[in-house]
Amino acid sequence: MTLRPSALCELLCLALLRGASLLVPARQREEWWREWRAELWHVRRTYTAEQSFSWMAEREVAAFCLGALPDALSFREQFQQRRIPLATTMGSATQCVQVLFGLIAISYGVAMLLPEVSAILHFSAYRDTKNLMLLRDAHSSDDSVATISAEQYQVWKRRRQELFNGFAFYQVAEQSLSIENSVATKGAVASASSNLFDLLGLRVRYAREAPGSLPRLILSEQMWKRRFGGDPHIFGRMVQVGSESAMVSGVVDPGEWRLPGKTDAWLLLPHDLGFSERVGFVVAHLQSPHADWGEAWHMSAPTPAGTANDFFCESLTERTRGPGDVFLFAVLLACLALPATTSLPLGEYRASSRRLSRFTRVRRWSFLGCKLVLLLPIVYFVSLDLAHLRSGMDPVTSEYIQLLSAFSVCLFGLRWSLRDQRQRCPVCLGKLTNPARVGQPSRSFLDWNGTELICVSGHGLLHVPEMATSWFSEQRWLYLDASWEILFAEPGFVTPGYF
Repeated sequence: MTLRPSALCELLCLALLRGASLLVPARQREEWWREWRAELWHVRRTYTAEQSFSWMAEREVAAFCLGALPDALSFREQFQQRRIPLATTMGSATQCVQVLFGLIAISYGVAMLLPEVSAILHFSAYRDTKNLMLLRDAHSSDDSVATISAEQYQVWKRRRQELFNGFAFYQVAEQSLSIENSVATKGAVASASSNLFDLLGLRVRYAREAPGSLPRLILSEQMWKRRFGGDPHIFGRMVQVGSESAMVSGVVDPGEWRLPGKTDAWLLLPHDLGFSERVGFVVAHLQSPHADWGEAWHMSAPTPAGTANDFFCESLTERTRGPGDVFLFAVLLACLALPATTSLPLGEYRASSRRLSRFTRVRRWSFLGCKLVLLLPIVYFVSLDLAHLRSGMDPVTSEYIQLLSAFSVCLFGLRWSLRDQRQRCPVCLGKLTNPARVGQPSRSFLDWNGTELICVSGHGLLHVPEMATSWFSEQRWLYLDASWEILFAEPGFVTPGYF
């Protein structure tokens, strides 16, 4: 069966209109399709005769059908623009929460990429940190400087103690490390007593015991990966450390070492033999009956010369404290500074003629609480990232950077949370749009003067005064009654919030 040219042209025009209707949003598609078919029937009847076929007439009909394409694109663009207030990140409550989760993920990801921050987050406290004391000469005010000799350590260790029940000693020096005639590598090696890690309760991965009186070498993770390529088969093998032969016996995670002295490896010497004449550091464990003495105090103790000298004892609590205390202090400061920098009230929300559902009321306050809760991890991770962005920074400087950045980000975040909540509809939580100026400044005492915003779902209007007066000091929300629904009845714009 052969189609007539007029019938074929009609089918092509219908296919063209059907394609144009696919560009229209789904909820409007069938209505536009019916409208275009009716217009096509009218155009064909106007330009074509019932019995004759004319290419000129069919061209006019085709031009009408082609004009449906720009109409459909124009309507689609206008429809999307009208939906922007509820679809943008700032407008949609769901997308706002998603962005906050995204910021948490990004800041945490950056933290994992920074070795120092990753070490802080995975740090496990030493055993009985409160009773672990770092001893130094009382004449030295810098706890990062070694002041105790190996002889002094031996005197304390051999002497019967009433204050301490354990001592450990270490001294840091640059030494060479080589294995099986390979090229030697220089590194900061801490020659330490064999009980140092046990006294601290410091975890060692791949721990191996050395046979007999052989020294054990514990590597830092940085040295293990840089010098030995992270090879797990290195443990149990012999390595030359300076003039000593030792067995590689484990790895210490980054950030676990919180004592003075930056070290790449620890050489645990059996029987406390082999220390040099250089001064070092002493860590002692305080007996429980004296635990209430505090975190820092002075003592007088005998020296190798038989005289007495003053020494300063300081707990390792401060050195092993995590960044949580600085973070909490910064959050507290931000909360105290918030009332001085922004208005706390969320505005006046008068009663509606239609009672709001309990779910709607709970959802509004839950959204505000969710923003505040998600703000805290963002502040925590961002402040840590900024404080340790540059490796090798002084710990005191890092704490000041963390305190300042956490305070600033938290204060800004709290202000944003309140301001964002005031600019949202209490029913659908959509961002209010279409600001309009209302009133005149010269009539502020006779009528209100300020800005009016509207909820695009038709739930109400927000009146924000230009200047506070005794009768209009806070923004006010005005619920719209049922008579306004006809203006916001377009599908896709109404969000139910009443019952």
